[in-house]
Amino acid sequence: MASVREFIKSVGTVLPEIPKPERKPSLNERFIWTGMALIAYLVMATTPLYGFTGVGQNDQLAFLRVVFASTQGTLMELGIGPIVTSGLILQLLVGSDIIKLDMSDPADRAVFGSATKMLTLIVIVGESFAYIYGGALGSLSSNQEIVIFIQLFIASLFVLLLDELIQKGWGIGSGVSLFILAGVCQTVLWYTFSPIKFALTSTTQAYFGFIPATIDAFFNNNVGSVIIREFKYPSLLTFTLTIVMLLVLIYIEGIRVELPITSIKYRGFQGVYPIKLLYVSNIPVILVSALGANVTFFSRILNNYFGANPPWWLGYIAVFPPATANSTSTSSFPIAGITYYMTAPQSVSQTVGDPIHSVIYLLYLVGMAVLFARLWVEIGGLNPKAVAKNLMDADVQVPGFRRTGLSIEQMLNRYIPTLTIIGGILIGLVAGVSDLFGVFGTGIGILLMVDIILQYYQMLLKEQVEEVSPALAGLIGAG
Repeated sequence: MASVREFIKSVGTVLPEIPKPERKPSLNERFIWTGMALIAYLVMATTPLYGFTGVGQNDQLAFLRVVFASTQGTLMELGIGPIVTSGLILQLLVGSDIIKLDMSDPADRAVFGSATKMLTLIVIVGESFAYIYGGALGSLSSNQEIVIFIQLFIASLFVLLLDELIQKGWGIGSGVSLFILAGVCQTVLWYTFSPIKFALTSTTQAYFGFIPATIDAFFNNNVGSVIIREFKYPSLLTFTLTIVMLLVLIYIEGIRVELPITSIKYRGFQGVYPIKLLYVSNIPVILVSALGANVTFFSRILNNYFGANPPWWLGYIAVFPPATANSTSTSSFPIAGITYYMTAPQSVSQTVGDPIHSVIYLLYLVGMAVLFARLWVEIGGLNPKAVAKNLMDADVQVPGFRRTGLSIEQMLNRYIPTLTIIGGILIGLVAGVSDLFGVFGTGIGILLMVDIILQYYQMLLKEQVEEVSPALAGLIGAG
């Protein structure tokens, strides 16, 4: 283990790195850096890959797009997928004690950071080859494969550095959250306002966006046609469910247990330490999504590789319909195998028509969300012991309890484990039910969007308070 640690440290010294700012940038400067990173991402998400000839072809990896903030046929073909995937792998290894690291030790955190970056580069190479040779980018010549591989590697490395730039203190929040938010917002706006038409039947066309479709249906005296539409095309039902889920999520985000605290350093100061119902935030659904997306992705790659004669065991993992020029978007998704039950139904009629699939998918999402929630509490320094230490370090105490780490930890044990499980269940249910009925941007995407927006609101509030009192800002950050 020591030799592996030293190897990671030595490799970390030669990996590209964004230095920390010598002084803390002002809020306006951080806004500028964050805006520049977002603009760079959006430009790459609209810049087509040179040599890519599959424009307009069926998107075999549509299920990845929202979670991985990726766009078909552009420099953001991989999106943040390599970053999320490498983080998932290392968190599972650390959480299962296969790799023993103390995340409260700065040296071990540095090793974890270097290992994550090194593994991300490996995943970038692996996913680039998988996309190219698995047929996700269509049929390519040897020269096209080389050119596209170089583009994918450089663009993904740039995304990694943009994320590091923001997290090192130059920007606000994290690049991963920022890019996911941008991708989900784009999807929601597209589903709502898109003026593009699609072939409804062999002789008729309809607008994709809900608002244009509703206006067109109103003037044609055919309002009933937009109440429910197939293949997850935006409808009155999905639009209404999207609004309802947004309101439900905003309400749930406001539910919290507030523990009274007093400051030892500042006499007379009294406040509360909030423990949210959704204690682990959006991390569980990101991890569940990354797991399911990667399983489906590599199943698709294997399916493309073996073609018409797949081995018998692949049928138990995933079966995909043959992709044809006239296939619908459902051909991107498995139709049988384990992976089929890890993927949401693709329309309301599929949800109702195959209740076994719907129930198993919901149970899978809830179960994995709870599992990853408990795992993240231990890995992310959110367990009662770590929180008690943070409160002790902040020179605050809970009235009625002795100012010892063990006493505060025992008090926190009454709330944190229970809220972790309840929060995981709620996250899984909200995301799962939203997916079953096809809300705009997918259930997981909406959940991430709301949570990230609230996180940015809290961060901005903390920044404003910090200008007046750093101590109070620290307590806001703890909540």
